[in-house]
Amino acid sequence: MAEDVFFVMNIIGLVAFAITGAIKSIRENLDLFGITTLGIMTALGGGITRDLLVNNIPNALRSVGDMSFALVGVWLAVVLHKLFKEDIRNRYFILIPDAIGLSAFTTTGAIIAYNSDVSFFGIIILATLTGVGGGIISDILLGKIPSVLRDDFYASCAIIGAIVFYVAIVSGLDTGSAGLLCSAVVFMIRIVAILYDWKLPRIE
Repeated sequence: MAEDVFFVMNIIGLVAFAITGAIKSIRENLDLFGITTLGIMTALGGGITRDLLVNNIPNALRSVGDMSFALVGVWLAVVLHKLFKEDIRNRYFILIPDAIGLSAFTTTGAIIAYNSDVSFFGIIILATLTGVGGGIISDILLGKIPSVLRDDFYASCAIIGAIVFYVAIVSGLDTGSAGLLCSAVVFMIRIVAILYDWKLPRIE
């Protein structure tokens, strides 16, 4: 049951992240190749980087599904842009699936990190990288400071979720139960952050 839930959440995340990346590139007036590249990298970049760090062949290169869902997201982004004629990244029908994707990707990263026998900090880094790495890569490709470093309470949700995952594992829960708990925490915190416009303090 848990595997089915994660599978669906990952699909939602892949599509939502690809939409976000593609819309971002459309706003920057990239051509179709650039739009597709940014959409795919936003959806898959974090997972690819994580897999390389733990010496695995990236799942995105082995699975037809991951790339296919990312391409669906790119196509949907083009359609949505034509329909709305504006930046839709802050619309709730994008933000909520994006929050689902963040929770699913963070959990996947935490589980893979744990199974790779890395440290507590390794779990946090790989879980967070899986959740936000694609967005960071797309921002760098556009020559921008990654938005997760300055604009939003986003990566913090993944960090908190990874810590919850680790505490759950240490407390004796199996990886499936710890993963579900991690996913729920990340999703709930992200939704609250959206509703109340949470931001981390700045140093003036």
